[in-house]
Amino acid sequence: MKNRRPSEGHRLTGTGLTLGYDRRTITEDLDVAVPDGSFTVIVGPNACGKSTLLRALARILKPSSGTVVLDGGPIAEWPAKKLARTLGLLPQSPIAPEGITVADLVSRGRYPHQSLLRQWSKEDERVVTESMAATGVEDLAERHVDELSGGQRQRVWIAMALAQQTPLLLLDEPTTFLDIAHQIEVLDLCAGLHEEGRTVVAVLHDLNHAARYATHMIAMRDGRIVAEGEPSSVVTAELVGEVFRLPCQVIDCPETGTPLVIPAARSRTPVPAR
Repeated sequence: MKNRRPSEGHRLTGTGLTLGYDRRTITEDLDVAVPDGSFTVIVGPNACGKSTLLRALARILKPSSGTVVLDGGPIAEWPAKKLARTLGLLPQSPIAPEGITVADLVSRGRYPHQSLLRQWSKEDERVVTESMAATGVEDLAERHVDELSGGQRQRVWIAMALAQQTPLLLLDEPTTFLDIAHQIEVLDLCAGLHEEGRTVVAVLHDLNHAARYATHMIAMRDGRIVAEGEPSSVVTAELVGEVFRLPCQVIDCPETGTPLVIPAARSRTPVPAR
């Protein structure tokens, strides 16, 4: 599928993006548009460019060529605090300052809303408390982040991203380190944020989770966008075979009606009779 030019009206777009690290190019002349008000999920095999694209959309990675545009202007020209009030990012492996408590880390999500004329307020306190409650970390408020399990730390970082209260939220593999119950909790939380009016963009590895929660999917392979659209049009046996090299069947999920990928069973070599 040839990359299409982003249409007008999208708040966040990328045009002609060539992205990479040092001398290694990951994507070349890539075009992408995030539908406003969507829960967009980017899927694809390892090293296909999913996280690289997300980093560029969040202004963490500078394109070698091409432009990321937010609200009609190049994102590179946005003042840092203004951008942080508009777009929040949860990276793959965030690192907390040594010795910081959960409450203090989540409170840092309110930094973009502070100024010389507006210091910490009851509103900030309320948002931080609600963000910790929403992610189930309120009982950990006084614990040090470096004492927590991987799953607990992930939920704390998500709480900090929530505390920013940005209309655009980008999440790079937000279910990493989480058991299945907490994966669903986090994705339910993201779905709730989307239903409240936020545009959510997430990189996910689990194709069934992506199909269940996304309103818009982007499938990538080898630095290219292979397909995009509603999950029902993207998650097909043919496309899963093309993108992931995985023979499978795709059926309707009995719970949600969304596409459900069933990998083909491993063929077994008959054991010779004795």
